[in-house]
Parts: sequence; C-alpha cells; structure tokens
Amino acid sequence: MMERVVHPIPPVFNEESRILILGSFPSVKSREGSFFYHHPQNRFWKVISAIFNEECPVTIEQKKDFLFKYRIALWDVIQSCEIIGSSDRSIRNVVANDLSIILQAADIQCLFANGGTAYSLYMKYTYPITQREIKKLPSTSPANARFSLDKLIEEWSVIAQETKQI
Repeated sequence: MMERVVHPIPPVFNEESRILILGSFPSVKSREGSFFYHHPQNRFWKVISAIFNEECPVTIEQKKDFLFKYRIALWDVIQSCEIIGSSDRSIRNVVANDLSIILQAADIQCLFANGGTAYSLYMKYTYPITQREIKKLPSTSPANARFSLDKLIEEWSVIAQETKQI
C-alpha cells in the first residue's frame, strides 16, 4: 500500500565536510534504526570503510565519527514521498530535501549519488536549484545484485581519491 512518508533522519555533516553522498530515501530498516544504510545487507558501510582501509563502523556514533574523519556529508535527495516499503521503483510525489542546509554550511567540493535513482531524482529536483554536478556511483543496495562487493569497492574508490585532492 502506498503511503506518504517524511524523511526522519537528519543530515550528517559539519563545516569541515567536503564530499556529499546522497541516497534516494531511507529504507524501512534505516527509518526504524534512525540512521543511514541501517539494513545489514546494504553494503554502504562495508564499501565506504574498505575504500579507506578502515574497520567497518558498527554503531551510529562510530559511523558519524568515520564520516567526519573523512569529511563526508551524508543525506538523501528526498524529503518526503509516497513509497511502498523500501522500493525505489515505487517512489511517487516527491518533495526534495533542501540541500542548502549543507551547501551553505560546508565547502562541498564533490557530490556523489548512491545509485541511479538518487542520481535521476537529484537531476530532476535538485540540480535545477543547485546547478551542482553530481557523479553517479552504483547503488550499495542489496537489490543491486549486478555489482559484487569487490566491484562496488572498485567503483566507489573514486571517493577516497577525491578526499586526497581536497
């Protein structure tokens, strides 16, 4: 059943953030856990820790510390939408998040989309406002079976390279 859901998780960033990673909208598990990529089968935390040769953070506090250490901000494109469960394909009637909250507080150098849905939603709703380019990375969702963990790490390593240049 389609229901309107409001994004319950605040963005993670500080004035030192230089990279912004945007997802589409939090999964049911992430909404329940009150943090990004909370579903144990989502590979985001495994990938992001691997590209920096770090242990995978477990607690929300460890995850925030990790993001701050590497000057990474994390949020989603969508502020609210109609969605069935966690299915990106079911997303309808989107209201986008106001990224100026982050973009005015931090000198963001690079934006990355976690998957095609985040990328296309950003381009449709947010790019016309921000005029900021975004790089599309393959989704870390377990639904993205085309990409093995190793292949995701290879593709996402561009973020580690970017952090060395800024």
